[in-house]
Amino acid sequence: MSSKPEYYDIIRRPIVTEKATMASESGAVVFEVAMDSSKPIIKEAVEALFNVKVKAVNTTISKGKIKRFKGQLGKRKNTKKAYVMLEDGNTIDVSTGL
Repeated sequence: MSSKPEYYDIIRRPIVTEKATMASESGAVVFEVAMDSSKPIIKEAVEALFNVKVKAVNTTISKGKIKRFKGQLGKRKNTKKAYVMLEDGNTIDVSTGL
């Protein structure tokens, strides 16, 4: 994991929801990440892409819902979210792009 394009494959996009905004008040940033990524790889990618120090990484997997698409039953994809806790004094502004 030495080149940046691989890090962009791990960190898909920031998640900006009401719950993620509440988490940001305590120093956490929420990202959608690849399903096969692990906590140490996520930590390494965030530190390399944003030049910050990461204290901890917590992950959750949200199962996709069963929905109807044009009358047919279908299933949304499963997603993995990473709650990245930053060291004191470090911030990531998710409203600006990389």
